Amino acid sequence: MTAEIISVGTELLLGDIVNTNAAFLSRELAKLGISVFTQTVVGDNPQRLERAYRQAFERGADLVIAGGGLGPTEDDITKEIAAEYLGRPLVLDEATWEKIQRMFAKIHPNQQITPNNQKQALIPEGSHIFPNSNGTAPGICMEDNGRMIILLPGPPNELEPMFLEKAVPFLRSKSQTVLVSKVLKVAGVGESMVEHRIKALLDAQDNPTIAPYAKTSEVWLRITASAACEEKAYNMIAPVSAKLYGILGHAIYGEDDDTLEGVAAHLLKERGFILACAESCTGGMLTARLVNHPGISDVLQEGVTAYANEAKVRRLGVNEDLIARCGAVSAEVAAAMAEGVSRSGNNPDITVGLSTTGIAGPGGGTADKPVGRVYLGLYIPGLGIKTKELTLTGDRTKIRNRATVAALDFLRLSFLIT
Repeated sequence: MTAEIISVGTELLLGDIVNTNAAFLSRELAKLGISVFTQTVVGDNPQRLERAYRQAFERGADLVIAGGGLGPTEDDITKEIAAEYLGRPLVLDEATWEKIQRMFAKIHPNQQITPNNQKQALIPEGSHIFPNSNGTAPGICMEDNGRMIILLPGPPNELEPMFLEKAVPFLRSKSQTVLVSKVLKVAGVGESMVEHRIKALLDAQDNPTIAPYAKTSEVWLRITASAACEEKAYNMIAPVSAKLYGILGHAIYGEDDDTLEGVAAHLLKERGFILACAESCTGGMLTARLVNHPGISDVLQEGVTAYANEAKVRRLGVNEDLIARCGAVSAEVAAAMAEGVSRSGNNPDITVGLSTTGIAGPGGGTADKPVGRVYLGLYIPGLGIKTKELTLTGDRTKIRNRATVAALDFLRLSFLIT
């Protein structure tokens, strides 16, 4: 099955609202094995909206999902134009109308419901209704000679649960197969290198398929299998997953919902350590990334942003002569920062120190230390100090983000090989 997504609303064209619905729907449709070839944004205009429906099916779509424009006002025309396009009269659905009245009375107990609210209870004849648990506008599915139009409300807090809870089971009921995916997450290896190393598997793929996705300093490999049931699909995925682990090894840091910060936190806890971060060029990004992980308080002691040289000396105990001799951006200073932040806390015997120092740009680079040069420092009690030199590309934000990912991966890999 192929699909097109039509996002309806002049506010989207004006940039007043970010179109997160299309991204959500594309991700979820991919999980169902439904390919999205085109996304369209159209304003609240009858002629242009009708043309969007027509052109979607002319391009060969089996399914069109339209989001937005199901409200009670005159400019909410998504349903009306879809019904007109398929030649369906609108009829009042009593159950939907009663639900709307009950919800209105609950939200606005002292107001009289206005007649235009009944507009949301007018349903194209012969449609399948998706009840709305979070709003008044129901979702609608119309089928016509192999064509399907699904209409969803625009607010994400209504569209997302309705799609997952109502539309997904409906779409699955139309297929005799299930689609199952597993994601392997890779850090420390670029997309082109990952693709080169697994090229034989990519060339030979059929079912399951392998799809690489580039993220910020990460590569995700989605393995997808189609089968008669989930158990068979997972059994088909298992040998492909094993081959990828065999090729990429420790570069795969996790699967599915795993995060790099979560994996690092687990390794710290497993080995009885806590962590302190000393950041210069990342300016708190590393600590903030760790704090994204629920339960990080078990292993994270503190994060120190020592940006100025004075702060490195005063807060972390870095020797002034070392900075003068080697420069603030150096392996030596990164090492001193990591050891200093470890020993500055109450538990130096179990506190791992992780540091970043570098040149994020756009200025400040030299021939010896160009923009993007970053040094990582890692001090593990009982095991000593390690450093790593990086040369990163991108603008200031990308360099800082990539340094953050690299630091977490440096920590992870250091535990795996000790």
